[in-house]
Amino acid sequence: MSVLSVSGIEGFFNIKDKDIRSFSPLTLAYIGDAIYEVVIRTIIVEKGNAPVNKLHHKASSLVKATAQKESMEIILPLLSSEEEAVFKRGRNAKSYTSAKNASIIDYRIATGFEALMGYLYLTGKNERMLELIKAGAGSRL
Repeated sequence: MSVLSVSGIEGFFNIKDKDIRSFSPLTLAYIGDAIYEVVIRTIIVEKGNAPVNKLHHKASSLVKATAQKESMEIILPLLSSEEEAVFKRGRNAKSYTSAKNASIIDYRIATGFEALMGYLYLTGKNERMLELIKAGAGSRL
């Protein structure tokens, strides 16, 4: 499995293929956090123009650890065995940081969620990523 091969980024920046399976779960969560926020912000902005502070408040309510945990509870039964394994690796990873306003359990589940989002993005499974985001957060969007 290569990294970023579907996005064209690797060719543009001359990045050599990497095996996604060798990435740490925290590395997957790192990119997953960013891509999840971009997706949520895009959805919110595309729903209509609004003051930036309103946009920020809505986005923040959906990307915080407790909201990601709630999404994960909804989508867990929908995951393939491969996706569930990625989530569990992320959830069980030892992080040296913690959420400001979430319990350790919520934070770990959110880290697993972000690792899953990162994995799906880096493997080019963007449609699957969006399906899971819609299933998990759809009613709150």
